[in-house]
Amino acid sequence: MTAPAHEPSVYSIAIFVHDIGRAIEFYRDRLALPLTKQGSFGAEFFGQGARIGVHPAVHPDARTLVGRHTGITLHVPDLLHYCGELHERGVSFVTEPTQQTWGIMAMVADPDGNVLALWEDKLPETREHAAGQPHVHIDQADGAS
Repeated sequence: MTAPAHEPSVYSIAIFVHDIGRAIEFYRDRLALPLTKQGSFGAEFFGQGARIGVHPAVHPDARTLVGRHTGITLHVPDLLHYCGELHERGVSFVTEPTQQTWGIMAMVADPDGNVLALWEDKLPETREHAAGQPHVHIDQADGAS
């Protein structure tokens, strides 16, 4: 069955900041996200699939959204190496990379305190995994499938 042509899809997720120049430098240069658009609206990262929009918080409602957990999780292959690079670039870690039962996760904050999660789908080395037990994929960071 094909999806109807009018089926909605996610275009972007917004992060609001006080200083757009400083935020662009952080997301582009420190996190090394691909910057695809920039203008008076702010900036857009990633050109395919869901994008991250970083926007100046000019309205009172947007100002209240600065400096919080964004709920955004970025999948990062070889997360430990990437986190080493982030440390070298001066990125502030809220949580250092930690092995969880569902993968490795770290949390970083942008200069305005907006928190993003970084995740790699790498299961811990346990006897069950080493013995070839079937891998049950967990879709959410809280362990719910």
